[in-house]
Amino acid sequence: MATKGTSKLARQLSAIAGEWPKDPFRPHLLLPTFLESLSKHPRLTSEAVQAAQALKKDQANKKYPLSSKILKPASKPLHYDRLVEGFQKSAQGIHRPWWKVFFGIW
Repeated sequence: MATKGTSKLARQLSAIAGEWPKDPFRPHLLLPTFLESLSKHPRLTSEAVQAAQALKKDQANKKYPLSSKILKPASKPLHYDRLVEGFQKSAQGIHRPWWKVFFGIW
């Protein structure tokens, strides 16, 4: 009976691992590979599967949203917007010119 429940959990965790998005910045850190190997663990628990589902669905961010004071601090209100823009452009292969980096211009 425990094997049947464990195999169901293993299938669920394998499905989560298969749907996990690829990380273009750290391809050597493969969370889907870790989740797939975890699905083969003999003592896999439903809590582990629920935690992986919660990570994939971004439930912590929905339950505890960040305030605008955190996202736009008074000292640098555009810091996180620029950070996200930099990641998106970097993923596309677009880099800032050296002189903008040197002078701190965005």
